[in-house]
Amino acid sequence: MQAWAPARKPAPAAAQQSLNSLGATDTVDYDRFSWTPGQTRDLSYTDVVGVPHPALAYELVQGSQAYWDGPASGATTAPPTAVLVHGILGHRGNLRSFADLLVQRNPSWQVLLVDLRCHGESASLPGRQAGEGPHSVASAASDILALLRQLKLFPRVLIGHSFGGKVVMSMVHQFPAKLPRPVQVWVLDCLPGEVRPSAGSTLTRSAGDDPERLIALLRSIPTPVVSRQAVIDTVLRAGFTMPIARWVVTNLRRVAAPPAGSGSGSGSGNGASAGQPGGLGYTYYGGNGAEGGGVSWTFDLNGVAELYRSYLDTQLWDVIERPPQGLQLDFVKAERSAYSWRGDEDAIRGAGHNVHLLPNSGHWVSTDNPDGLYELLAASLHLAPSLSSRRAAADLRQAAADRAAARQQHPHPPPVHAYTLQLHEEGEAAGEIAAYAD
Repeated sequence: MQAWAPARKPAPAAAQQSLNSLGATDTVDYDRFSWTPGQTRDLSYTDVVGVPHPALAYELVQGSQAYWDGPASGATTAPPTAVLVHGILGHRGNLRSFADLLVQRNPSWQVLLVDLRCHGESASLPGRQAGEGPHSVASAASDILALLRQLKLFPRVLIGHSFGGKVVMSMVHQFPAKLPRPVQVWVLDCLPGEVRPSAGSTLTRSAGDDPERLIALLRSIPTPVVSRQAVIDTVLRAGFTMPIARWVVTNLRRVAAPPAGSGSGSGSGNGASAGQPGGLGYTYYGGNGAEGGGVSWTFDLNGVAELYRSYLDTQLWDVIERPPQGLQLDFVKAERSAYSWRGDEDAIRGAGHNVHLLPNSGHWVSTDNPDGLYELLAASLHLAPSLSSRRAAADLRQAAADRAAARQQHPHPPPVHAYTLQLHEEGEAAGEIAAYAD
């Protein structure tokens, strides 16, 4: 992928006309918009025009034909937009590769990636109060709605994974009874009610990767630590798997060494450093050269713990049973789902919503089977078909062309040849067949 620097120029008239026509119809000219993976452009929340104090830290991943720099950039309409929401202990980078896939195949689209409250760069965003609460699924959803109002965006689709699935359902719950235009919500390996881990899930206490236990462990680690490897070793010794250990340290960032003679405090595990608002100081282990002054968490672990408790307690069956008018709601169940769908799947289908099984996937659906997940979305959102779909369609077209060519070579049925049965055949036929037509 080749990244652009943020541009400040209007779209060419022809391209803008194409984008406007694409946004006004459900029909996509696949040959024109989808076959050549174009460049993508990244706009961070510091680059977007007209939103000086955003509700959340975010990033816009834009296709090569998506011309929009923000609500104050002069563009009359924003490109078709998808919002991707990560899970607990995650950050917007977790869904970046799937965002790239979406816009490379659909260059006129853009994807909004956010860091939820207490996560990623949102945890230290200027203007957010340290320790502000309450931290809940509903407040996390309200943050995204506030950001969308600031950006003056009304997205075509909301996609939430795990904890983020309940967040996007809560966004719908906070919508008015009738949406200004149809919107689709996709919930990835998450259910609207009770969180019941499946028997084969790794995200259970018995299997070692229980999120609640992981959050408690991370809160107990004084920060900064000497290196990411030190955190991985600590997480592994506590019985968690290597994939979880490697994933969680993506939330670590380098910190500067404390001034000489400043002493060291006791770590609070909340990512707040001495000298910052609400900081209690660090237990300082010293650098190892590679990490400089050590590493610490980007997120507010106290707030994350509160969010996860809300995730366990939040019930959103009202959205299923009484959805706003204009909502299409789809659930994706991983083949090796983290959760037990027993009873809930039938209830969701009974309320008129879809449940799609994603094969070859565990809980991390967008990384385990991104093409399969895209295939589900493409059919519903009128996106460009996936590579596998295009290959299958090409195979069908080729087979039809081969049949047509064969008919042209033999426009008439081949002649019928009659032959007399030979002596050795007469015994088998017992005189019943005199001739054979081939």
